[in-house]
Amino acid sequence: MNRTELRDHCLSFAGAEETFPFGPETSVFKVAGKMFALSQLGADSLRVSLKCEPQLADALRGAHASVIPGYHLNKRHWNTVIIDGSLPDRMIDDMIEDSYDLVVSQLPGSARRGLGWTGDAPRAQAQRAPRPVARE
Repeated sequence: MNRTELRDHCLSFAGAEETFPFGPETSVFKVAGKMFALSQLGADSLRVSLKCEPQLADALRGAHASVIPGYHLNKRHWNTVIIDGSLPDRMIDDMIEDSYDLVVSQLPGSARRGLGWTGDAPRAQAQRAPRPVARE
């Protein structure tokens, strides 16, 4: 996954927007004013911080060296994913979608309906969680 693909995927969700509250170098992706992803797209090392259910966050960190506690964020609820080719793009896509779903699930019902969101819970809890890839 490259910078353009990361940005495009984050913006592919209903109501998603890119903002720059921390300066022009840090992209913050929000839905209904709530952050679901954060990345310095111009940095040497591509990373994205994503919201995550606490138990899944711990499991992903334990299974993957490129998933670390959220940088400058609540480490219980946020992971930072180092995008270095060690995780399949599909897994990163799933983690981004799970982060979006988690944030949207916590919005008022009228906001969820306005986004056309029909899920009851984040996919991490519901249908499918990202599958861990064994460490080498």
